[in-house]
Amino acid sequence: MNLSEIKKHLSTVTTVNFILPNGTAVPQHFHVTEVGQINKTFIDCGGVVRNEKKVNFQLWEAGDFDHRLAPQKILNIIALSEKTLGIEDAEIEVEYQSNTIGKYQLDFDGTNFLLVSTQTNCLAQDKCGIPPEKIKVNLVDLSNTTQSCCTPGGKCC
Repeated sequence: MNLSEIKKHLSTVTTVNFILPNGTAVPQHFHVTEVGQINKTFIDCGGVVRNEKKVNFQLWEAGDFDHRLAPQKILNIIALSEKTLGIEDAEIEVEYQSNTIGKYQLDFDGTNFLLVSTQTNCLAQDKCGIPPEKIKVNLVDLSNTTQSCCTPGGKCC
């Protein structure tokens, strides 16, 4: 989800709920402690220089159980960050504390914002020797679908 999309969704909801990948909700007394733009320049294992730009939201919860962020308050935080930092309409990455700081993509189901797990991946698999994944086939399944030219007594072997 891009920044423009979350702004559109925030304008349609009355409460803001974030749901973790395991189905549990981020406690309603969360704070948005950071909104920023992350610019990452790196080189992959194949030697290609890459640039990545994301909008970062950091969610945090404290003992302030009466705290609730209304959609308009989050929209105000976003507007201030766009004005002050020049944040662009890029993909959102959400940070949330669990065992360690988790980084999530963001989705919306019409009511709730869904934190979607992210995975690492090799960006240059063709250059670093990782073979393509082989299709796993059971030999029993092959014998039922193909006719063999070699049968006992067939003299083909």
